[in-house]
Amino acid sequence: MSIQGGVHRAIERGEELGCTALQLFTRNNVQWRATPLTDGDCERFRQAWQRSRIGPIVAHANYLIDLASADERVAQLSLDGLIVEFRRAAALGIRWVVLHPGSHQGAGEEKGLRQAADLARRALDATSGLATGLLLETTAGQGTSLGHHFEQLAWLLAAIGAPDRLGVCLDTCHVFAAGYDLRTPDAYAATMAEFDRVVGLGRVQAIHLNDAKRELGSRVDRHEHLGRGRLGREAFRCLLRDPRFAAVPKLLETPKTDERGKEWDPVNLALLRRLA
Repeated sequence: MSIQGGVHRAIERGEELGCTALQLFTRNNVQWRATPLTDGDCERFRQAWQRSRIGPIVAHANYLIDLASADERVAQLSLDGLIVEFRRAAALGIRWVVLHPGSHQGAGEEKGLRQAADLARRALDATSGLATGLLLETTAGQGTSLGHHFEQLAWLLAAIGAPDRLGVCLDTCHVFAAGYDLRTPDAYAATMAEFDRVVGLGRVQAIHLNDAKRELGSRVDRHEHLGRGRLGREAFRCLLRDPRFAAVPKLLETPKTDERGKEWDPVNLALLRRLA
């Protein structure tokens, strides 16, 4: 949900759609500089949340943050930026910040993973007094992005440590694009069994529900409306009816409108409720 007009507006917009969970950016998502949150901003947000029917809220980190960057300046800005993300989320009472693990940009997966783990650990150490933690998002593997193999996520979780403040955000489009099938009950069961073996389903603290524009294993990150992409409805039916994820917030990141101005959030939410 958009925070245009104030962070509390995201809750009001979610309420209008009948949401029981939502995701937001606490700042402009494509700028390094962040306008400080005032005490009034935080109070309005907390009051709106308390009055609403919305349960879990997660924050998504700024898109510029790349903990694996080969550019030293970007790496330092990313470390500082992640610390700011934790502090802003904590001020709003938000438990988790979702972050893509980063892109090594040709430096190699091993170097990128080690740097991402080091900077994530330093950001968590710098905010050790906060309850807000980090969710590493599964990625599609586009370009040199890290986190598309379950083994990479498992390595990062072990290397970063701090299990009370560290988990995973599972993105259906990204997992599918990375080569893990979800389209049938058998395929879904096999992929979740693999994730559980390598990472552990208990580490999943948020789920992004997105269909995929491209085919299985394409490594292309392009979200589609639910049931209208290469994943199809059955994947979402399986996930929504999986009791292991009953208490995990499930969040749409599908396009808001089409070229005709049609609003798609109500359509996708209605489908999810029917499938559930």
